[in-house]
Amino acid sequence: MPKLNVLVAGSTGFIGVQLIKLLVKHNRVNIKYLCGNSSVGKNISQFEKSLKKYKLPKIVKFKNSYLKDIDLIFTALPNGGAHDISNHLLKNNTLIDLAGDFRLNKASDYLKWYKQKHRSIKNIKKSIYSLPEFTGQDVKKYKIIGCPGCYPTSILLPLIPLLKKNLIKTDNIIIDSKSGYSGAGRGVYKKYKNKNLNGSLSAYGVRFHKHNSEIQQEIMKYTKKKIFFNFTPHLTPMFRGILSTIYLNIKKGVSVNDLEKTLKDEYLKSRFVKILKIDSLISTNDVINTNNCSISICKTKYKNKVIILSVIDNLIKGGAGQAIQNMNLKYNFPENIKL
Repeated sequence: MPKLNVLVAGSTGFIGVQLIKLLVKHNRVNIKYLCGNSSVGKNISQFEKSLKKYKLPKIVKFKNSYLKDIDLIFTALPNGGAHDISNHLLKNNTLIDLAGDFRLNKASDYLKWYKQKHRSIKNIKKSIYSLPEFTGQDVKKYKIIGCPGCYPTSILLPLIPLLKKNLIKTDNIIIDSKSGYSGAGRGVYKKYKNKNLNGSLSAYGVRFHKHNSEIQQEIMKYTKKKIFFNFTPHLTPMFRGILSTIYLNIKKGVSVNDLEKTLKDEYLKSRFVKILKIDSLISTNDVINTNNCSISICKTKYKNKVIILSVIDNLIKGGAGQAIQNMNLKYNFPENIKL
């Protein structure tokens, strides 16, 4: 079987490098182009030493002419970067975006939350927001695939099944998420140059984090109504990983065992979502360097309240791994190949 010719745009960022580390081990992929801006002419091994043993192309500046030789483009660019590339896609091209350019269904929402105009409005309806556990085979119908954000991945995987079954109240959901600083990209060192990344914990985006829109949008697909939640992200003194702590009020007559059964039934055939025993205490170390999401339901001192713990590796299940999972589904490869 011929290999897919792949171009990676934004190849030197944390997510881009992680993506390449996974793609070089994928036997159905040929990395034809690695693209960047300030890194043009360099070898990717200058950004990740473990890639030195692989024969990879030098980094070049993206050109539309490259698309004629490419089956699949991964964009791991700053928000807005995938718009321009998507406008020049050829019939044989598929684009998988790891940023936020095709996560929202409305251009007006993109402007509101991302503070920039959407430059590829015509392609929004041609794209799909693909959290693979729910999108499944539908991803095959689309040429443009928007991968979920890292925080929403850790949040939607436990919440959606419970909301579909109408087991939890929707008027006061509290989501407290903590991420390794790699989630802020390579620019994190400049942005937080006056903070001690390895020795402090910082809250940010308290009122207006862009992932609020994505969470609300995806949940409304199943509830058909707005939910009321507060989402607070935090930057932690570790490089990678996300722990989301979700505080829920359960409906009358619903037990913790009902929640556990619902999640287990939902993910019975999932290769990557693990539902742990009730009251399991989990950490990011449980999932680092995997495409897994581990979920634990914990009791509280109140019968009508529960806490859900959800952990992922933000660079893999929250980024590069999920993109490859979508690629595998799109091209009918085994879903877990090289993940």
